[in-house]
Amino acid sequence: MKIGLELEYWVVNNEGELVSGTDLLSSHKAVVPEFVDPIIEIQVPPADGIAELQQNLVPILGMVLARATELDMHLVPLGTPLTEHQFSVNSERGKILETIFGEEIRYAKNCAGTHVHFDKGNVVRQLNLLTALDPAIALVSSSPYYDGVLMGMDARALMYRTHSTKFLTRYRDLWSYTESVNEWDEQLAKMHETLTLYAEQFDIPPAEFVRYIQQEDVVLAPVRLRAETPTIEWRAPDIALPSQILQLVSDVSRILSLAEERPVRVGAPGIRADEIGIPSFTELRAITTTAMTVGLSDRVCRYLTTMGFEPDQYHPLTEEIAKGDHISAGDACQVRLEYADRLRNDVATYLD
Repeated sequence: MKIGLELEYWVVNNEGELVSGTDLLSSHKAVVPEFVDPIIEIQVPPADGIAELQQNLVPILGMVLARATELDMHLVPLGTPLTEHQFSVNSERGKILETIFGEEIRYAKNCAGTHVHFDKGNVVRQLNLLTALDPAIALVSSSPYYDGVLMGMDARALMYRTHSTKFLTRYRDLWSYTESVNEWDEQLAKMHETLTLYAEQFDIPPAEFVRYIQQEDVVLAPVRLRAETPTIEWRAPDIALPSQILQLVSDVSRILSLAEERPVRVGAPGIRADEIGIPSFTELRAITTTAMTVGLSDRVCRYLTTMGFEPDQYHPLTEEIAKGDHISAGDACQVRLEYADRLRNDVATYLD
């Protein structure tokens, strides 16, 4: 299957302070603006496998980093900015969502993640298996802090998914397993209809809402079915070092490819010759909660091993960064610069 990649990075200056990345947009056609100015997104073209994906990614990152050096800027591969920041949305779509969701949109603004696009195959199996692989976020979690407070081992996922009203959480949290594409589409249509009604209550012109809020984009859940691409989009992981992301995508694509020949069934988790077993959704949620709060605990590692990963081959950045219950603004700047250097060195290993 073809694999596409979208990587979000924070942009900082030589002092480690967050700055607008607008001047980096011209460094390569793959670089696009994100929800807020201190984040840029690099969209890597679809590739036939990990080797080609790496070949596509590394030159782009090299060009963007070279331009960043000229501008005294750096890219930071962390899931959150670590400390508290108030950013303005920079798009009409963002302004509409901010009008509807209010202050709680900040939990989406202050996050940087990785989005992986997999070619559609057996769609229902792919959707359910990617849902069941949600605890794999612990393998590449990259920030334990949000607003300067130690939240858990994946602060981005915790804040993005859980720190909001029940209404907003439905649009950002993990969806349950599905029986069919029709069932998935019907749920999506209902959520789009609900948001449309909210837009009317806020006097957002219908034509404007329709222009910027398409049905397939109405939810920002960890797993999405995309008609336009057409792909299954996995949005669960944090941003991390390129080598870590490529390692994770390689493992997930390998596991996902098995679903083309083997049915995915709820039961005893594990990859077997005649099926792929996934836990009940209730059990899965409990494992994911542990992955977000504790990280690679024994329970999470046992589950990921059963599902085909080798957790001891991963070294998430968040384990290095979590030093105390709080992080100061000054320390956050130093951490950002440290991991900006780690990013450059990581890319350099591919360019040598």
